[in-house]
Amino acid sequence: MALSSKKMLLALTAALAVSAVTPAFAADKKVTISQAFQSMLYLPLYVALDNGFFTKQGLDVTKQTAGSPSAALSAVLSGSAEFSLHGPEWAAVAAEKGADVDVIANVVNGAAVWIAAAPDVKFDGVKDLKGGTVVSGQMPTTSTSLFFKLLKENGMSPSDISLMQVPLGSEIGPLVAGQSKVAVMYEPGLDQAVAKGMKVVLSFPKLYGEYAFSSIAAKRNVDPDSAARFVKGLQEALVFMQTNPTETAAIARKEFPTLDPAIVNAAVTRMLNEGVYPKSVDITPKALTVGMDTQIALGNLKQQPKYDSFVVRTYIQQALAGK
Repeated sequence: MALSSKKMLLALTAALAVSAVTPAFAADKKVTISQAFQSMLYLPLYVALDNGFFTKQGLDVTKQTAGSPSAALSAVLSGSAEFSLHGPEWAAVAAEKGADVDVIANVVNGAAVWIAAAPDVKFDGVKDLKGGTVVSGQMPTTSTSLFFKLLKENGMSPSDISLMQVPLGSEIGPLVAGQSKVAVMYEPGLDQAVAKGMKVVLSFPKLYGEYAFSSIAAKRNVDPDSAARFVKGLQEALVFMQTNPTETAAIARKEFPTLDPAIVNAAVTRMLNEGVYPKSVDITPKALTVGMDTQIALGNLKQQPKYDSFVVRTYIQQALAGK
């Protein structure tokens, strides 16, 4: 009997020791996030996954890659995923058509597009591009949409230039080959071009400031506990990125092993420094308005979504408060 009691005591002590190091929540909730692409823009999601910030919140998160923003959002609308990651305009257009979907957290808060040019190009402003050839991604894509917006803001139209539209990610080819001396680019293509001697002549993140570029979407009837935990994990990742840039770049290199590590480091540094990666999951009214203005100008969206109903601040506020 004494031996049995001793064994029970040892077992209890071991159990208590294990519980002392167990996260606040057991990872008992399984959720799926459908991302539009595997993209360096979505690094906050990868940091949250790789560093265990979702697990810390009691979530077992599965990441799926849909191949397009519409397919990612469709996964949420069909119920095969709880969350999706893409531009908020896709959720806004769906909501405008009656879908019960909103955005619940920020992931990219800058217009993550740049204009690169050959070193001999004179560029004092966008009007210097008149009559020249510019390579950009095939529509529909935000990079080319933003470029059109910039032209319009400067009293120009796409007809004032010769636009060479190419598949996304291949903009560097015509630029380096000399078919065009100017390109509208995302990362990491931008820093790949810089590494080949090109120069950055315009930064949309600096030009427009706060810009709701990519966000987490969810249906309005999403499990509120799962959503709260997910947003808290994402918030922890964003804070980590701001305070641990070296470790953040290491995660990016792991997620994109086929890219030159120096290019990955440069791209992450640029996006941190220029505010592309936000400091928190918050989406401000200004950021949403600026982002949606581009879509309205293109005719994709009829009007601005109502901020108070489209942005679910409940989860954001809980994450910011650390509750």
